[in-house]
Amino acid sequence: MKRNQGFTLIELMIVVAIIGILAAVALPAYSNYQASSKVTAGLSEISAGKTAFENIINNGGTVAAVTDIGLQAATGNCAIAVTASTIVCTIDNAPTQVDGKTITWSRDAATGVWTCATSVENKYAPKTCPGV
Repeated sequence: MKRNQGFTLIELMIVVAIIGILAAVALPAYSNYQASSKVTAGLSEISAGKTAFENIINNGGTVAAVTDIGLQAATGNCAIAVTASTIVCTIDNAPTQVDGKTITWSRDAATGVWTCATSVENKYAPKTCPGV
């Protein structure tokens, strides 16, 4: 009966090389996934304020602060700011591809239609909010 001597050094080196190749492919893909999910989370957070914003405008008021529309100024995904016609999320705590970029909901005063724009690249932007 032959004794099993385990793996040879060459076999172990091949396995390590394969793991290295898989990691080289997987890490950038995961980083892109993190970036696009951070943008989507920021968009979701500011989208929640559109209804309250609309109610204030329709009742003759003006929006002066983030708290007027039921949002927090800072969240885990972005720093939120408002003006008389916009809700803006500046993305923070995010991968470098999207950190510091903005997502903006703008309301047309004449029509009441909301449009979304973002300064992130299209590959990270949600379909409902085109990037640059």
